[in-house]
Amino acid sequence: MKIGEKVENFEVLAFHEEAEKKVKLSDYSGKWIVMLFYPADFTFVCPTELEEAAMLHEDFKKLGAEILSVSTDTVFVHKAWHDNSEAIKKIKYPMLADPTGKLCKMFGTYIEEEGMSLRASFIIDPDGVLKSIEIHDNSIGRSAQETLRKLQAAKFVRENKGLVCPASWRPGQKTLKPGLDLVGKI
Repeated sequence: MKIGEKVENFEVLAFHEEAEKKVKLSDYSGKWIVMLFYPADFTFVCPTELEEAAMLHEDFKKLGAEILSVSTDTVFVHKAWHDNSEAIKKIKYPMLADPTGKLCKMFGTYIEEEGMSLRASFIIDPDGVLKSIEIHDNSIGRSAQETLRKLQAAKFVRENKGLVCPASWRPGQKTLKPGLDLVGKI
């Protein structure tokens, strides 16, 4: 997957709202999508990240986005984790199951030797175009707050043609207009 490419439709099983459901990317057409890939259920760093995303889920939804978490675990493992973890019980977004690694391979996060995914975040716009990729070592937890900030910036740029967001931009702060305006004039 590369920035600016349209993401191919996919269909997988998910644990969502206490049940097994089929989820397709096309189900979210016209919405922003934040995909959170993580190594495995019943681990140490993953529940801290997914809980933090759950705590900000309403903020993502207010921006017209849905969160989809993804690991190579099955729906049944997602349910068992949900039933046994106070942190994971807070999740209201779909937890996608990718036991074959097909989705992880599609997004370039699959670790062949381990059968798990790297820790990665992807932001997809309402047209299905990939706007942001963050992939890093599994020992480093990510910030849902930073992912939300990136979504806010991507949404602003989409809605305000010709403007761009400087480093650490937050809604309400000054933006830049490439061309005649200099970066120093923010």
